[in-house]
Amino acid sequence: MPGKRVRRREADGSDRPDRPDGPDVETVLDELYVTPPSDFVGRREVWAAAARTSGRGDDARAIRGARRPTLAAWAANLLLRSRPEESRQFLELGESLREAYRTLDPGGLKELSDRRRRVVAALSREAAGLARTAGQPLSGSVLQEVESTLRAVLADADAARRWSGGRLETALAPPSTLSSDSEPAAAAPTTAKRPARATAKRPAPAKGKRSAPAEPSAASTRDRGGKDELAERRRERQLRLEREQQAEREQRLAQAREAAEVAERRLGDRRAEAEDVDATLRRTRDQRDRARRQVSAAEQQLRKAREALARAQEQVGRAEEHAGHAEEDLDRAEKGQRQAEERRRTATAALTEAEREARDTARAVHRLNRSGGD
Repeated sequence: MPGKRVRRREADGSDRPDRPDGPDVETVLDELYVTPPSDFVGRREVWAAAARTSGRGDDARAIRGARRPTLAAWAANLLLRSRPEESRQFLELGESLREAYRTLDPGGLKELSDRRRRVVAALSREAAGLARTAGQPLSGSVLQEVESTLRAVLADADAARRWSGGRLETALAPPSTLSSDSEPAAAAPTTAKRPARATAKRPAPAKGKRSAPAEPSAASTRDRGGKDELAERRRERQLRLEREQQAEREQRLAQAREAAEVAERRLGDRRAEAEDVDATLRRTRDQRDRARRQVSAAEQQLRKAREALARAQEQVGRAEEHAGHAEEDLDRAEKGQRQAEERRRTATAALTEAEREARDTARAVHRLNRSGGD
């Protein structure tokens, strides 16, 4: 039963031992189908490569064969894994609903139907909250698909088994009528009523004559027997025709269901591709916005650099002007220094000449003094 399967997974899921060379394929698939669809393909390739590297080719092929779930199917899987007790109770509610429908219990059906609406609404909100926490908010249309999946789980035993496995790939659609895990008891065949025999009015006996007792003749008995046999053959032929028509309708219904499943898988693939395109478009828009911000920042930096360059060029002009004035001052200073050096040389020469004349005068005075003393 689906409810027991959820309890068994809850008991076994966290204690399942990993293989020495990595987790087993069932653990990997369980983890993949609660991975957000945008990260599904990348995670699948990582696990498949790890299994292939460790020599587990069959596991790698099984992992590579996992198909990415739609956003609604992923949210339903996430709800099952994240809320095991509520999911178990939900599956048991579906079993009760289908049993009440099979036994045609009007009171039970009304009570369970009211409960069904409340529980589906509550679990849909829970799935939306879990998806939002995981970074994948659900749109209104996707939330409707989640609700459709939950209604299908309640109405159809096969849908309940599929959801309890935790690996839905696409959203489920509820059937037009409830189904049960066991086939309903076959209805007892009804016996066709035989047509009422028309009783012919006998002519009234003539007056004065005694009426003979009414006894069926052998010919009339054979005639009635032949009519009954003919009617029975007609009924059998009609029943056989109805059975053939029913079988044909069931075959067409099976073909239509198979075609619907194929179309649903294709729709799931298209939705997954559309989600990939949307995710790629969002990433591209984010990259474009980041590039625009970077270009704006670069243009602002360039404008500031140009302003700084203009100020620097202005300062260079002023410095060059100052340098020109300084060079002129230096030229004047060097010219004055040369003139000063020239005057110094002239003064030095004059001083030397004066010193020489003074020495000559001193010597002359000395000679005169010596000659006067003599």
